[in-house]
Amino acid sequence: MFLGAIGAFSPVVLSQNHPSQPQQKTLSLAQNADPQRLFEQGEAALRSGKLGDAERDFRGVLVINPNVAGAYANLGVIAMRRKEWPQALEMLHKAERMAPQVAGIRLNIGLVYYRQGSFQQAIAPFESVVHEAPDALQPRYLLGLCYFFTERYADATNTLEPLWPQESSQLNYLYVLGIAAGKAKQTELEQRALSKLVEIGQDSAEFHLLMGKAHLNREEYDDAIKELGLAEKADPKLPFLHFNLGLAYLKKQDLDRARDEFLKDIAIEPGIPYDYDELGAVYFAKQNDAAAQKNLLTALKLDPQLASSHYELARVYERQKQYALALKEIDAAQKASPDNSSVHYIRGQVLQKLGRTEEARIEMQQVSAMDKEARDKREKELEAPLPNPEVREEPQ
Repeated sequence: MFLGAIGAFSPVVLSQNHPSQPQQKTLSLAQNADPQRLFEQGEAALRSGKLGDAERDFRGVLVINPNVAGAYANLGVIAMRRKEWPQALEMLHKAERMAPQVAGIRLNIGLVYYRQGSFQQAIAPFESVVHEAPDALQPRYLLGLCYFFTERYADATNTLEPLWPQESSQLNYLYVLGIAAGKAKQTELEQRALSKLVEIGQDSAEFHLLMGKAHLNREEYDDAIKELGLAEKADPKLPFLHFNLGLAYLKKQDLDRARDEFLKDIAIEPGIPYDYDELGAVYFAKQNDAAAQKNLLTALKLDPQLASSHYELARVYERQKQYALALKEIDAAQKASPDNSSVHYIRGQVLQKLGRTEEARIEMQQVSAMDKEARDKREKELEAPLPNPEVREEPQ
């Protein structure tokens, strides 16, 4: 069994739906080849970034011997680098079935989910790796972040705290640990993390960004704007600065300023789906359905699983009386966020307008059964924690 380069590589495998030239050559090249040599060639090509050559070699190995776990694993890595996530998972799961003892394969499966923002699905593979290698930094840090993003704050705190000796000089680590510890009522650790954050952050733009985000999470919007303004003075092109300013203004219902801030962030980081998602919400509130639809579709192109974009797009289509399209989008939102009362509320409304009265009644019963306090707080908004793209960076 060749295992080879199956550790934590950067994301990505050539789609099997696209029979490329390297694939067409695979059979003829592999027929008389030495599989060990082919595998080594593939590893060398992968290290050099020659993904087409690497794919051809690893597929050639599988032509000779279809039971080589390392070939599937490295095809998964190639798919990760190309951001072809379904193909990556297909290859990595095949490798995992053949070599379940290899933690690096499971780590990469977790990374595929993590990089798509599917934090709940990433937890199990990361947990398995941390169980086997509790001192390894990368899987433990990523597992802690997944717990944080899914609001499992006690688990996040207990997972991240052991990394203090290695990571306590990193602002993002201290911010996440401090917020998680506070939510988990671990006051001493919260104060230790936030004090260290103040100590090493000094007056940097990054420090003020994180302090602004902390105020946002506590719904202290004027304080958030003040801190984020200090960050802007230090570095007006800091990634995610204007995104968080946009969130603060949106929470204050200052739609024009919110729009302008999201547009500024897009100019700096054009590939972040959350900017387009929030812009869609802004334009929906401003009754500009065409602009809302355009931005929400862009967000979904970047992240097809973004529940809030499906939800807002359903509201756009409902207002336009395009009820079939609205139902399709709210079903997608429900799949990504099945326990959200606002999603069930909109779905019930759409079903009622489609004449599907009994189904609408069932949806409204589900809404009524859900937590009333949360429903009253945000009656027609998608209830979700604030997005945290600024702290998603993976440890090296």
